[in-house]
Amino acid sequence: MPARRLLDAGLAAALTLVAVLTLLPTGAGRSWAAPMAELQWYATGWDSGTAMVQLFGNLLLLGPLAALAVLRWPALSAPRWLAAASVAAGAAVEVLQWALPLGRVVSPVDALLNAAGAMLTGLVVARLGTPSRAAAAGAGSSPARSGV
Repeated sequence: MPARRLLDAGLAAALTLVAVLTLLPTGAGRSWAAPMAELQWYATGWDSGTAMVQLFGNLLLLGPLAALAVLRWPALSAPRWLAAASVAAGAAVEVLQWALPLGRVVSPVDALLNAAGAMLTGLVVARLGTPSRAAAAGAGSSPARSGV
């Protein structure tokens, strides 16, 4: 039980951090980012610190949340469930930024980058967790391993 509570606390902290980073007002109203212009900005902005902070910030934003969610709910290790949760979380951030007059830029590209980062992080955590779970599950079931 302590591990579950620790994961729950971590999830709450990660969710709070995502909310702080994405839902605090930066002005009034909202603006829409043209997806093709944003993709071009990322593609040609490798020498721009601002572009790289935005690109990698969007990729990393939901990573901790995805990692903790996969550990907390192992069913999310399945790629289809992880993809659905990642896309839903990325879209939720942008929908909230659109619905609330926070002065934020609403961008489908940001939602996709958020989802891609969450998906990759979740898959890595699921992959790293799989061998230990399999070993732990099989440790006592084989006579050769149990010393019987």
